[in-house]
Amino acid sequence: MESLTVPGRLDSLERIGKYVMAAAAEAGLEKAAAYRLRLAIDEIVTNIILYGYDSGRHEGNVELRTTLEDEALTICVEDTAMAFDPRQKAPPSDLDAGLENRQIGGLGVFLAIEGVDRFDYEWVNNHNRNIFTMHRRPVAAPK
Repeated sequence: MESLTVPGRLDSLERIGKYVMAAAAEAGLEKAAAYRLRLAIDEIVTNIILYGYDSGRHEGNVELRTTLEDEALTICVEDTAMAFDPRQKAPPSDLDAGLENRQIGGLGVFLAIEGVDRFDYEWVNNHNRNIFTMHRRPVAAPK
């Protein structure tokens, strides 16, 4: 699958979502896994745009590259915003509290990382690389 490069703006999220779902379909992911992958990438890219590119005050692109292997689908999201490793963000401290007692916000990055089978981050050549991996279910041999 070819890569996708879009401007780091909120109106690019629709194209990114379609790209992710096409990659998930090509990989044969189940609907729930495809949805979790799309949600995770959407959350991280939204944060890149809102905080890394400061809602359009700083310009930059977001590039997505897909690797499809027998065991897994991997999508790498790369940007030129300031370095930010989502794994370093502490999970919300009130996860066990009832909804009425929880603070608003702070859950998106946690859910993004927890929603995929593997999440990695790299800072390479002044680029953030957020790497999302979903395992593919083995295809049963014909009987």
